[in-house]
Amino acid sequence: MPVIYDLEELERPLKNPVLTIGNFDGVHRGHLALFQLIKERAMAIDGQSAVMTFEPHPLKVMSPGNGPSLITPTAKKLKLIEEAGIDVVFCIPFTKEFASIHAPDFVERILVKKIGVKEIVVGYDCAFGFRREGNIELLKELSERFHYVVHVMEPIHIDHTLVSSTSVRKLVQEGNLSEAKKLLGRDHQISGVVVKGKNRGARLLGFPTANLGLVDELVPKRGVYAVKVHVDNRTYNGVTNIGYNPTFGNGQMSVETHLLDFSEDLVGKTIQVDFIERLREEKTFQSVKELADEIAKDIIQAREILEP
Repeated sequence: MPVIYDLEELERPLKNPVLTIGNFDGVHRGHLALFQLIKERAMAIDGQSAVMTFEPHPLKVMSPGNGPSLITPTAKKLKLIEEAGIDVVFCIPFTKEFASIHAPDFVERILVKKIGVKEIVVGYDCAFGFRREGNIELLKELSERFHYVVHVMEPIHIDHTLVSSTSVRKLVQEGNLSEAKKLLGRDHQISGVVVKGKNRGARLLGFPTANLGLVDELVPKRGVYAVKVHVDNRTYNGVTNIGYNPTFGNGQMSVETHLLDFSEDLVGKTIQVDFIERLREEKTFQSVKELADEIAKDIIQAREILEP
């Protein structure tokens, strides 16, 4: 799947492109429904399915410090879009200059003349262009002039919950992973490089842990979780603690994972952690032994969940 990061790279318009535009953070089941429709429409007109997304998230540019934690960082998002079977992705650098383009100019200069769009599929809440002045009505109005077709995807609900990035983010932050999975269509995941920790896991507790270097990624609510861990194309069961290590008075947020039946050094390796089920709240214990005993119970519970 070609990924185009600069529109100047595009030497000629695509072949009868059917395009959708959005952030697509999470690549959840609502996004997948959009992608399915553009693939069907592209097939119907012998064209190419195309997705336009942005890096970084527009809110991080327009309102620095207030952007959301990402459900899927860009590399993961692009991988999921590729897995969805899209032909071409435009991953456009989002800058204040780009944000200043008025919506009619964006449609004419970029969508029509540069990409050659024949059909556009958008969500019910579509907004784009300078100060988000572009909307479905404008797209339909301009379609008569530029000869493209507009399709609007209505909102999707699962168990009375709107499928949206906001809904997914809220559920993950609440630790409600089973409901988040329904909207995502997969377990919530985080990934990163294992960094050297304080060596308390193995030395004091008897349970070595991999400490994940935190990036701008959506981390579930503080607590202990049963997880699946992907390392070097292999998958292991594990237990992850998210929190501040109150028993040690650490005061610094950490994500620490104990891989079951695994003893290799992971420092410097990139791992992916899939959150399967929340086991308990983070607690403060009166002694290291009390904490170690509780971790042993967590491991038993995790095995019951992960090894049915």
